[in-house]
Amino acid sequence: MWADESVFYQIYPLGFCGAPFENDGVQVSRILKVLDWIPHIKKLGCNAIYFSPVFESDTHGYNTRDYTKLDVRLGTNEDFKKVCDALHKEGIKVVLDGVFNHVGRGFWAFQDVLKNRQSSPYVSWFNRISFEGNSNYNDGLWYEGWEGNYDLVKLNLRNEDVVQHIFSAVNGWIDDFDIDGIRLDVAYCLDPAFTRRLREFTDSKKHDFFLLGEVLHGEYGRMLNEMNIHSVTNYQCYKGIHSAINSANMFEIVHSLLRLFGPEDWCVARGSHLLSFVDNHDVSRIASLISDPACLKLAYGIIFGMPGIPCVYYGSEWGTKADKSQGDPALRPSFDKPEWNELTDIISAMAEAKKNSKALNYGGFRSVLLTNKQCIWERKCDDERVLVAINMDSNPYMAHFDAGCGMADELISGGKHDFGGGSELAPYSVEFWKMER
Repeated sequence: MWADESVFYQIYPLGFCGAPFENDGVQVSRILKVLDWIPHIKKLGCNAIYFSPVFESDTHGYNTRDYTKLDVRLGTNEDFKKVCDALHKEGIKVVLDGVFNHVGRGFWAFQDVLKNRQSSPYVSWFNRISFEGNSNYNDGLWYEGWEGNYDLVKLNLRNEDVVQHIFSAVNGWIDDFDIDGIRLDVAYCLDPAFTRRLREFTDSKKHDFFLLGEVLHGEYGRMLNEMNIHSVTNYQCYKGIHSAINSANMFEIVHSLLRLFGPEDWCVARGSHLLSFVDNHDVSRIASLISDPACLKLAYGIIFGMPGIPCVYYGSEWGTKADKSQGDPALRPSFDKPEWNELTDIISAMAEAKKNSKALNYGGFRSVLLTNKQCIWERKCDDERVLVAINMDSNPYMAHFDAGCGMADELISGGKHDFGGGSELAPYSVEFWKMER
């Protein structure tokens, strides 16, 4: 699967393009802004892009009005095809957000229910509509909203007409934009029977079509099997990364990595390629979470060195700050142009190392050395072995362990590493050592 060897770049298009929060119905080709960022995305080392919602919605994209039409605030379907074609020409895969659990109140079928009530042929498209109840919109009917949010109307994914409507839209996304995958919003809420059918349908369209599920908690390996999808979001390690760094307790993140990917029988996702990230459009920026700015690059070192598919959220690669308490729009801003600094330099180097290393793409996970502020782990496959070494201390650290060889190539800096007499880890450092035979 191509995704296993990829580095993702996430864009939240409505924010990235500076679109108004409310859908004003005014068509502006803002999505073409992505074209100007392609050189930056390539220089960063990303070879896949995940777009948060792009289709017509009421406000933030996750309250869909029309699965077949680009949001007017972003432009036209022809504009988006131009973007997808340009990305593909540069070797960058395209993954779209599939928001199939719920729709917005402006969704055409729900509007028909509001207008025609019991006479609407679309009543059964939605979960548990009652014409004897009410919602906070005072429509004279009650319906299930996702997690109690009545602006997000829950779809009935056991209704065959709903399933076929979604599949028809996905078919258009593949035919018109040649997309390479879908990220399933709130996948943990979706009927597994639906995701299994979606996998069968997308496989019939493209043999290497990638399905990624958004999940928060639970047994990731079991969820992957039940939904029959390729990957899920690794929120467990996301939380462990900044917590371990801020508390100077590398045991926390290494324990999570061992639980998920280690050599023991109780590991729950060994061999899986979960999506790894330090932040995204729903959480505080990592630069606002890490208390010591010198450790920021170490957080990225973890996601590029651990098992999984690393994903960088636009703007965070140069250290943008934003706190969730400021509200979602603060997490999803528009930037006039990309920036480049020391952090982007090291992320770019780590991205190239990851993409070109069989061990970093497919190797297992074994802890080699672990203290409160230092850790070394091994990524090993049949014909390659890489050690990931991290020191979050402000002082150098001399690591003594059996490397199994005398020399290694340092994949981030491009230098050599000599294990003779111990391995000195520089302050606030991350290194990827490809072992010589």
